Amino acid sequence: MKITVDEDRCCGAGTCVLLAPDVFDQREDDGIVVLLDAAPAEEAHAAVREAANVCPAGAITVAERA
Repeated sequence: MKITVDEDRCCGAGTCVLLAPDVFDQREDDGIVVLLDAAPAEEAHAAVREAANVCPAGAITVAERA
């Protein structure tokens, strides 16, 4: 799994941080997503997929690796 975030699309909702706090954080000044781990361990994959699916701005992209 490889994750990318589009900071320009992020609206700062913070759902990603709640679902996968080891993978995502938010900047203090404006709440924009910060990617902490672009290739998380397998146990985080389900939470990351959910974070991408519920992101209201569609700012998180998940690419599955074979």
